[in-house]
Amino acid sequence: MLEVKDLRKSFGGVHAVNHCSFTVKKGTITGLIGPNGAGKTTLFNIITGFYQPDGGKIFFEGERIDGLLPHQIFKRKICRTFQITREFPHMTLLENLMLVPGDQLGEKIWNTWFRQNSVKKQENKLRHKAQEILEFFELHHLKDEYAGNLSGGQKKLLELAKTLMADPQLVLLDEPGAGVNRTLMNRLVDNIKRLSLEKGITFLIVEHDMDLVMNLCNPIIVMSEGRKLSEGTPEEIRNDHRVLEAYLGGQYR
Repeated sequence: MLEVKDLRKSFGGVHAVNHCSFTVKKGTITGLIGPNGAGKTTLFNIITGFYQPDGGKIFFEGERIDGLLPHQIFKRKICRTFQITREFPHMTLLENLMLVPGDQLGEKIWNTWFRQNSVKKQENKLRHKAQEILEFFELHHLKDEYAGNLSGGQKKLLELAKTLMADPQLVLLDEPGAGVNRTLMNRLVDNIKRLSLEKGITFLIVEHDMDLVMNLCNPIIVMSEGRKLSEGTPEEIRNDHRVLEAYLGGQYR
């Protein structure tokens, strides 16, 4: 589904992504791990159009997407979350979700005058969809709560719920487990597994919680110094001495 070829990105003299290549197969929950500074979040930012690469190519479903803007990549059904959640704090959970789909009729002011029935019909459809998604994530009882009042773990669930409003094919999750307590972490993991199994959504997940990665992801890609170091099953990654050296700083000796 996703193919990254010889991707490069530098900031001054720092090679954040350095001739990185890998693929993500459709229907998988692929983990992307590596020590701090390995280039994982920079890679996410390039794939989703927030940064433009210095070189290399990115293909999604066989079509080249490097060089596209974030909204153009979003329209190709690629969604992402961030390390720090980006909810609209003074809007309710329901409103946060209903805001996601693009090209809504009500965005054009003349439609609110001349196509009121169509606008209302679409809005009701989106409201129903948002309520179903909140029920899926067991957040429906908070639908009228301001998003800014949620706990850190609930905000992570809301982030994932928002991606579903766009009917994504590929979801990039940037540290979904960061700051989440164990109970909500288990819910998050269960939801990701269900979305992969029931809706066929493909996931690429950056995460530092090794328990989460080893129990959720297969395959796992390891980055170090801006490039792919290793790839394999959880068992293979666990027993790869190069991975251990990268996390302990052995590559600098």
